[in-house]
Amino acid sequence: MRTALVIGTGLIGTSAALALAKRGVAVHLVDHDPEQARTAAALGAGTDEEPTGLVDLAIVAAPPAHVAGALADAMRRGVARGYLDVASVKGGPRRELESLGLDLSAYIGTHPMSGREKSGPLAATEDLFEGRPWVLTPARDTDTEVLNLALELVSHCRAVPVVMDADAHDRAVALVSHMPHLVSSMVAARLEHAEETAVRLCGQGIRDVTRIAASDPRMWIDILSANPGPVADLLADVSADLDETVRALRALQSSDEAKRLEGTTGIEDVLRRGNAGQVRVPGKHGAAPTTYESVVVLIDDQPGQLARIFADAGHAGVNIEDVRIEHATGQQAGLVELMVKPSVAPVLTAALRERGWAIRQ
Repeated sequence: MRTALVIGTGLIGTSAALALAKRGVAVHLVDHDPEQARTAAALGAGTDEEPTGLVDLAIVAAPPAHVAGALADAMRRGVARGYLDVASVKGGPRRELESLGLDLSAYIGTHPMSGREKSGPLAATEDLFEGRPWVLTPARDTDTEVLNLALELVSHCRAVPVVMDADAHDRAVALVSHMPHLVSSMVAARLEHAEETAVRLCGQGIRDVTRIAASDPRMWIDILSANPGPVADLLADVSADLDETVRALRALQSSDEAKRLEGTTGIEDVLRRGNAGQVRVPGKHGAAPTTYESVVVLIDDQPGQLARIFADAGHAGVNIEDVRIEHATGQQAGLVELMVKPSVAPVLTAALRERGWAIRQ
């Protein structure tokens, strides 16, 4: 691939353009808002000048509701040898294109499974997709050359290609992305009018659950409008679980021992099923989940503290598998939870204590 046209210079489009430009591809940038395209160009993502001839690949990074229209326009104008989109839903746009009677041999639907709570070109980074799954949904009539161009794009972005059926993809993202976002928003909504004394008690658990609720509502309306059926089906299942959980909790309030036992059984059931589902979440690098041991270190909220901990762990020959940070309420301090293999936890604990760190048991 030597040339590309990116149509839509938001977070995803600009990030892909930055990755391509860094690897020597001549990228042209187009957006319904010319100022946004100019911003992306100023960041080094390419040029906001229209291509003078046929490009190798046209990448449509428009919101799901506008993907089919943008693709149809580009395909009718014949701007590229191959066309793809990066929308978070795949079945709908393809069916729209089919209804327009377009030849779809030069098109492939794709979806990079990466993003941020922030949107727009200023939030873009060329490494946004690195190590992340990038779904490709080729159909029987997809031209081999177009599939190869898509794979080249994924390679330039250092992502991991995953081939799926378009409708299977839409059901999958409803489960792992769209439904969780709405649930996160519902939990976060409980905080809107909560008493300040309660909100001040927020810890890492509520931060983890509500983090994704910070995303742009307009963007999510576009996403959910393009995939409402599978998301609604999943929320109906969640609603049924909520109803059962509420009944179980009410039973725990009863003075009747049999009802309390029934309530305990109901709560235990949902918690155990949660355990069973959570262990299926892929672990590091997409491998099977691994059980790590935590080494918890008390640190001051000062520059360089994390760098020192990582350096000291490195000197001890210990690889940090994951890290979590919880800030203390009302204090310039926090707890850093270092996740390591169980066999090296005692080594790390001893090494950090020797270097003066306070370890929490």
